[in-house]
Amino acid sequence: MISRRNIRVKVMQTLYSLATLSDGAQGNKEIAARMLNEKLDHVLDIFTVSVLYTLRIAQYAETDATQRSNRYLKVAEDQNVNTSIAENEFVTKLLTNASLAEKIKKGKLERFVDEDWIKKIYHLLDKTEEYANYIAAKTHTPAEDKDIIRFIWEKQILTSEGLMSHFMDELPGWEDDSELIGMLMQNFFNGNSKVNFLNLLSGEKKEYAHDLLTTVVDKELYCMELIEPKLKNWDKDRVALIDLLLLRMGVCEFLYFPTIPTKVTINEYIDIAKQYSTPQSGQFVNGVLDNILKDLQKEDKIKKTERS
Repeated sequence: MISRRNIRVKVMQTLYSLATLSDGAQGNKEIAARMLNEKLDHVLDIFTVSVLYTLRIAQYAETDATQRSNRYLKVAEDQNVNTSIAENEFVTKLLTNASLAEKIKKGKLERFVDEDWIKKIYHLLDKTEEYANYIAAKTHTPAEDKDIIRFIWEKQILTSEGLMSHFMDELPGWEDDSELIGMLMQNFFNGNSKVNFLNLLSGEKKEYAHDLLTTVVDKELYCMELIEPKLKNWDKDRVALIDLLLLRMGVCEFLYFPTIPTKVTINEYIDIAKQYSTPQSGQFVNGVLDNILKDLQKEDKIKKTERS
């Protein structure tokens, strides 16, 4: 579910955190690997909480029905509240996903779900034309069941400024990873409910993440020997730390990751630099990596193969 670009960002963030530690710890690969795993696990926590919010809002239909039926002064609409969304096929499959239940329990993720916000978003949902059309239908296709849950996420949760502010205040990491979570949720809805919530990465991508991290740590001195001459009038100590980390990562991909095309490497690190560093960083990273690549190609040090 997570892309190589997302992995690069997490590796960059890990290297940045590692750089803040004492000199003795900066080159410690065990510490680096543990930090990377923690960052990836935390993304999985936030993603799971996001899924959990959509589920709880759908399930609140049953709570609402119970509360309205118990009112002392009832109106006609209180007698037969439609609760079909709480038991639609997509919701049911998620509720029977053992990995979701285990992840919620293992991470104690229920503590991040605010019942007041569940109630607020449900009542906003209840006023929408989309929801009215959904509950008016006698039967629903699997696609319709999924679409109404997607509607909760995209049009009710993400568009609520108050809930987004609550997430930033109460859900650690939301502000940094909201874009990644959005991508994961999009992939989640485009796929199916058979997601392994205990493992964000395939074996191949997990290997890539840790190989990239350890290679950048191991090859720091050699990479800096290649980078420093290309800084020209730039003082190494004045170059943004994130830019240097991205340059080291890019050089390592040139040299030690034969299945990743050099063009892909450069484009990926330009985009990451633009997003996470200074306004000029994309152009800076592009220029330095391009110059290093030309030298490495002249020396016949770039050995690329097609991924099997």
